[in-house]
Amino acid sequence: MNPTSVNEATMQDTTIKPALNSTSMPVKPAGAAAGAAFLCVLSMSSVQFGAALSAPTMATYGSLSTTWLRLCWAAVVLALLVRPRLFTYSRSHWFAAGALGAAMAGMTLCFFAALQRIPLGLAVAIDFLGPLTVATLAVRRMRALLWPVWAIAGVLLLSRDRAGWIGEPLGVLLAFGAAIGWGSYIVLMKKTGALFAGLEGLSVSLLAAALVATPFGFAQSGIHIAAGQIAATAGLALLVPLLPYALEMVALRHMPASSFGILMSVEPAIGALAGFVVLHQPMEGVQIAGTLLVVAASVGAVVATR
Repeated sequence: MNPTSVNEATMQDTTIKPALNSTSMPVKPAGAAAGAAFLCVLSMSSVQFGAALSAPTMATYGSLSTTWLRLCWAAVVLALLVRPRLFTYSRSHWFAAGALGAAMAGMTLCFFAALQRIPLGLAVAIDFLGPLTVATLAVRRMRALLWPVWAIAGVLLLSRDRAGWIGEPLGVLLAFGAAIGWGSYIVLMKKTGALFAGLEGLSVSLLAAALVATPFGFAQSGIHIAAGQIAATAGLALLVPLLPYALEMVALRHMPASSFGILMSVEPAIGALAGFVVLHQPMEGVQIAGTLLVVAASVGAVVATR
């Protein structure tokens, strides 16, 4: 759930995560490409382990208020770094940034609420159906429908263990809501990236996301917010989304968007690993197979767009 600014001109460059303009990208040395790949792995690890480490704070204070404060911290820090020119934007700028902010708030609130009800690996796999659908639609060939079928099969395998279905139905619905938000995010980020310079669009969108999330946060926490929650969400905001934004921005300067998308496809596997290591959520053989199916579907959808 963690993306950078977008400035592509065509839908076929929309992969599992939005990317910077990759047209006319010069050939990079092997060392630079390897370094960029390492940054991608760090970014995905920051997102997934950051999500796992959020669990204690959300269990104590609630997912809605914790997510809202995380967005507030991220919006404030990025605004201080980017310093968007708020009084120079047109109505189209504000509409694009507002729509993107609403998508960001929706996918973030839904995803972290889902984590309180279903395992992290399952939540990430369902969440990936959003960008996978966007990538599949970009191919415009019937055989591209194979990839969502694989991914859905993987999600079904992840949803069961020996005791039966895993988690709460509401958690699954929230994860699908996050998937819709992530797919919308990718499409809207393309338009926003084209309208704004640098990271200004992302900064304004984060401010909008924090505003959209405010009623949900206040509904859960009220006006009295614990100092411990404020401090904890400051650190969590560093892991997700600030650090991933920075890592991916640097990585995309040294690798094509298509390669970036393929690397990002392994994120469900990293999510499952984070759930196992941090949250002690074990996976049976059938669930590991489900994770691999989702990863294979993501790679296939990205490769098909090249």
